[in-house]
Amino acid sequence: MEVAIQTNNAKKKKKNPNPEGQFRFKLDTCSKNKNLSGAISLYETAVSHNLHLNHYHYNALLYLCSNSLNDSYTSETLDSSKDSALDFGFRIFDRMLASGINPTEATITAVARLAVAKGDADLAYELVKNMGKYKISPRLRSYGPALFAYCQTSEADKAYSVEENMVSMGVHPEESELVVLLKVSSDAGREEKVYSYLQKLRNCARCVNASTAEIIERWFCSSLASIVGSSNWDEGRVKDLILKNGGGWHGQGWLGKGKWVVCRSNIDSKGLCDSCGEQLVCVDINGSETEKFAQSIASLAMKREVKSNFRDFQVSK
Repeated sequence: MEVAIQTNNAKKKKKNPNPEGQFRFKLDTCSKNKNLSGAISLYETAVSHNLHLNHYHYNALLYLCSNSLNDSYTSETLDSSKDSALDFGFRIFDRMLASGINPTEATITAVARLAVAKGDADLAYELVKNMGKYKISPRLRSYGPALFAYCQTSEADKAYSVEENMVSMGVHPEESELVVLLKVSSDAGREEKVYSYLQKLRNCARCVNASTAEIIERWFCSSLASIVGSSNWDEGRVKDLILKNGGGWHGQGWLGKGKWVVCRSNIDSKGLCDSCGEQLVCVDINGSETEKFAQSIASLAMKREVKSNFRDFQVSK
């Protein structure tokens, strides 16, 4: 009988969760249904009852706010929903900080999206740059709101600043980030940046999507692309650098002037280009990549063979 009573009590507890549990369940339901207005009402009730809110609750509410900005409405409903989401989102963030709860990376990313929606890309960037004071590290998605906003408004120097900060934090842009940087550089006539981002794109993406290809084509078909190259260069040095970089690129910028021949082609099964007739060749890894590879092999070897003298062998070699 005693066991039966405990089991029934346990069932009653499951059927009647505490207020915090009810709040969590209803908030998850609002998130699932993208119900921002319901979440706002739920939050107001929770505050009036002095319920304790944690990281999860705040992040869920902020996610709802930022996510609601991407939904489709009529123009009148969209304006109203956007204003509501922005007002509520920043209010939530302020309360979170006032409550002594430090934000997470997800928090900052959500608020950065709200800042951009409000038309304040500078705030979005500042939020990411100040993540260190909360002892959290940014991720690629953290930089996205500010970077894409700056590129969209053709603020090239600010976009470059975001990318530089990103790399300094060990976060490297991928195709979606590099292509907007490439476009803003091309539109601004910053040929040195176009060259730099083309090389970065080459390193991170072995195959680009159609929209990226169109932006690259547009650059090489532009009048600026035909005049930015150097007329004089050290051919021997260029060959040495190509060899040093594994047979790939020389890294010396644009060489030669004149109109580029731009066309789409196919590569046959033997690696021969149908357009120019050139044979594709294998490109080896460069010096820095070789060093990283060697260090990885050494680290793996020493982990697997604790008593080995691989370190001594490596030094002697």
